[in-house]
Formats: sequence, structure tokens, C-alpha cells
Amino acid sequence: MGDNRIKDILVLGGGTAGWMAASYLGRALGPTARITVLEAPSVPKIGVGEATIPNLQRVFFDFLGVSEEEWMPECNASFKMGIRFVNWRTPGVGSAEARPHGTRRDHFDHLFGLLPSHDGLPLSHYWTYKRLNGTTDEPFDQACYTQPAIFDQKLSPRYLDGTRWAGYAWHFDANLLANFLRRFAVEKQGAVHIEDRYTEAEVDQRGHITAITTATGRRLEADLFVDCSGFRSLLINQVMKEPFLDMSDHLLNDRAVATQVPHDDEANGVEPYTSAIAMSSGWTWKIPMLGRFGTGYVYSSRHASQDEATEEFCRMWNLDPETQPLNHIKFRVGRNRRAWVKNVVGIGLSSCFLEPLESTGIYFVYAALYHLVKHFPDKRFDDVLVNRFNREVEVMFDDTRDFIQAHFSLAPRDDTPYWRACKELELADNFKEKVALYKSGLGVELPATDEANYYGNFEAEFRNFWSNANYYCVFAGLNTLPDHSVPMLSHRPSSIASAEDVFAEVSRRREELLKTLPTMYDYLRHIHGK
Repeated sequence: MGDNRIKDILVLGGGTAGWMAASYLGRALGPTARITVLEAPSVPKIGVGEATIPNLQRVFFDFLGVSEEEWMPECNASFKMGIRFVNWRTPGVGSAEARPHGTRRDHFDHLFGLLPSHDGLPLSHYWTYKRLNGTTDEPFDQACYTQPAIFDQKLSPRYLDGTRWAGYAWHFDANLLANFLRRFAVEKQGAVHIEDRYTEAEVDQRGHITAITTATGRRLEADLFVDCSGFRSLLINQVMKEPFLDMSDHLLNDRAVATQVPHDDEANGVEPYTSAIAMSSGWTWKIPMLGRFGTGYVYSSRHASQDEATEEFCRMWNLDPETQPLNHIKFRVGRNRRAWVKNVVGIGLSSCFLEPLESTGIYFVYAALYHLVKHFPDKRFDDVLVNRFNREVEVMFDDTRDFIQAHFSLAPRDDTPYWRACKELELADNFKEKVALYKSGLGVELPATDEANYYGNFEAEFRNFWSNANYYCVFAGLNTLPDHSVPMLSHRPSSIASAEDVFAEVSRRREELLKTLPTMYDYLRHIHGK
């Protein structure tokens, strides 16, 4: 038999996705494959993926052999224990800081970490029983988790000695991360970095790309091409002619205006969460890091013009649109019909895009890389491997799309044409089943006994990322409650009574943490050496 190994891989495009691909494949394949990254220096980097989900370290950086202590200082990274949704239930004027004095702040939290359980059932079931029977008016997130009070005081998920008490993800500068991974891939793994502009591709009789040419006349051959060219999708859409499935019938937002805002951390503290602040025609993110926060207004061009969105966005943060550097972004919502076609694999924006409401942009990159390595081909490009990879990406994307759509569809807010239009969009049939399961009191996706797989098993977390706790945080936060408690509880009066000890323990632990944790600002200065 001949040698059918993939020996040359070309990654088209740098940025976060390109250098994540180069470093991950370099670690997986070692010196048996040569990896080349072709990066056009004139192409602007889109920095919307600055917030992540909790498994980034374990699935990506641990695989590379890179610790938090190595990459975080290089990327101005901070911690994120969840997402705080502001003004999704009632009209508001934007940021909490902008609300009139004395006005009640409308918010709820989507929290990371496992939901406590009792007698084989998640605590959410007991909270539902209490809420529907009128024995508590405490919100779900505050009753079942310690984190909301920690958010309010802007405290850290770690003690100063490094002890970790809560699950968390990260905030960071995506451009700094790309630079860090470029150095890692080139200097430690031997990747080849070429700064030049792609011009065209050569295709053989099978429809496979054999080489690409550049503006300076280079001809670069490879066995496998990884398309990280962003929304232009130069290879998989333009050369392979793979159709892009537009999903604006599920999500209305298709534009963003973004910027960075200086912040006085010493005076105001650093928030340990991402904010998602509802606006008149979409929502604004706030991603805190040392010395600044990244922010952007994701909006629907059918409901606000660029000028209108910019004015609303700048008014919220008291910015001057004439002098503030602003990045205006037009994006497509959806995914390619297939993420892998012949010998071309799309990774990142060239494959799919969802607005960053649940911080899944970078997750989509490393989840796709994980599955590419799992289903890695030889030069025969077995259809079984290709088709399985495509199915994994399709399910991952569509499930996340439906979950994000539910945020808008279920939000009680209906004060503008945008929020009313969100209620008119049809949910996918399989997601309607999940909503029905939730309304039945049974919960959604992972049962409590399996929820440890969310952190403990790669396959479980890639197939069932949105766990029962995720749905409860968002659905209950949006005032969508189950119609009744799970019927099994009516047979367990003793469990209902003893569950009060679990709620009491959440409260006791909250008070202990409030007294002993350092602020996020102090801990970040500690790890960044400032």
C-alpha cells in the first residue's frame, strides 16, 4: 500500500480561527504533517469573539499543553462566571449605569457550573415546585446559585492563592490571542507563516483543490485546505461552491457596531461576567478586561439604520460618535450546508456564524477542530468520516441557533417593532419539543445524574452542550415557567421538605464567599503582575 497520509495542510487566513487551527492541528499531528498559514495582513480582524464558554481551557489549551498562567497575561484575559441579561423583560434605557437613580434594575443571570441536586433530581425541580405553589418568590438564579451575589460585588472565581471555587470562562482580546497562538505555532511547532494575499485556486478532475496562488506569485500546494478566511469564505463557498444556508428566518440581527471603552477599574471594579443589555433593535455586549471593556450593539438592519444604531449605542455609553473609533460589521447568519467538502474544511466564520449572545463563536472553532482531528482523513477522504464530521457541526450549530432564538422569542419585552417581530419567528420543531419538555416540568437535555458529563466528557459536552441548568437559567429568567412541577415530586413529600436544607446551604455558602473572596480587580492585578 502507498503512503496516503496527509502531509501538507494549508490554513487560509490567520486571525483567531486560523491560528487556533494551526496550533491545534500541529499538536495533533506533530512533525508528520507540515502546516502553512497564509495570512493577508491587509484583512481586518473581526474582534467579536472576546468571550468564551467554560471548556476552552480543558478542550483547547490543555490539549496544547498551555496553562492559564501562560496565555492569560499575554491576552489581557479576565474571568467570566456567566452572562447577565439586562432589560430583556421590561423596556430600559440601556446600561445599568444609565438608569435613572432609584429605578429597579431588570436583570437575570445565566450561570456556569453545575446545578445542585437532591435525591436524584436537580434543584430546579424543587424551585419550580416552590414557585408554582407560592412558597417562594426568589428568582431561580438567586435561589439555586451563589454567583449572583458575587456578581453584584464584582468578586473573583478564585482566591488569591489560586483556589478555584466556581466554574468560569474567560474574557480576552481576540487579536492578542491570535498573536499568542501565532508565536506558539511558529516558534514551538514549526508552522510556516506566509504573509501574502490569496488570488485563486487550482482544482483537479475530482474537484479537489491542489494548490492556491498568491498576489506575489507563490504557488502553495497541499493535501488538505482549512478555510479560515472569514465571512468571505474564499475556498468553501467561492471555489467549492458550497451553498450557505441563510437563517435570518430564525434570528433577525445582521449588523453590529463595536468599540472599546476605557474603564477605571480601581474606582469601579471589574465585573466577573459578560453583560447582554437589551436595546430597542437588538442587544449590546459588555466584556470587561483590565483597563477597558469591549462593547458592541448587535442589531437588525430591518429595524434600525446604521446611524440610528450608532446613535443609540453611543448615547448609552456617553460616547461621541464623531470622535469614538467604531467598527461597523455586517454579518451573515447561518451555516454552510456542509462544513467539509472534498478536501476543504471551513472553520470559524467561513463555516458558520451566530451572534455572540451565548459566546459560542470561539467554541465553534475548537469544537470543529476537535471533530476534525477525531475524523481526520487520509488522501482517500473517506465519505464516512466527512459525513460524520458534517453531521456533528450541523447539530452543534442548529441546537445553539435554536437556543439563542428562544432568548428573543420568549423575552417578555415587546415595546418596539423589533421585539414584537422576534415573537413572530417560528421555532424549529425539535426545539419546540424541548420547550414542551421544560413546560412539562421534566427539564431539558441532560438529567441531573448525567450533568457531570457536561464538564467530564468531551462527547457529552459537544453533543449536549445546553444542559438542563442552561435552559432553566434562561427560560425562568425570561419569566417562562413550567406549567407544573415534575409529577414524581408529588410522591416525595419528604424530599420536598429536606430540599430546604440544600437551599439553605446555597445561602450559607453565598454569605461565606461574600466575606472571604478577593475582588476581581485585585485578583487580576495579582495574576497579571500589575
